[in-house]
Parts: sequence; C-alpha cells; structure tokens
Amino acid sequence: MLSNHVYNLMAQLLEESKSLQRIKENYKTDSGECAECVEFWEKLEADKENHVRELTEMVKTHLS
Repeated sequence: MLSNHVYNLMAQLLEESKSLQRIKENYKTDSGECAECVEFWEKLEADKENHVRELTEMVKTHLS
C-alpha cells in the first residue's frame, strides 16, 4: 500500500500531465493569431514539462 505522500505525488503528476496535453492539443491552437496568448501558452507548456519531469523522477524514487 502506498503512503498518502506518494499518492499525492502521483495524483499531481496526473493533473500536470493532463494540463500539459490540453495546452499542446487545444489551447495553443485555439489562441489563433494572438501572439501574446501563444507566447503565454508556450511558456506554460515549458513549465508543465518541467513539473512532469520532476514529479516523474520523484515518483520513481519513491516506488523503487
């Protein structure tokens, strides 16, 4: 059985992954020609990729 701590990491990883997917598949495209919005989504996409990477490593560490 996993501790609540590890469960929380996994739950957050799932949320960040879903958010990243929506940004890549919908939000940037939906921004159309608004350069300011596209720039924002690209910045947020990079942040989310880092969060997913960090959380993945943390989960791996806790599960091994």
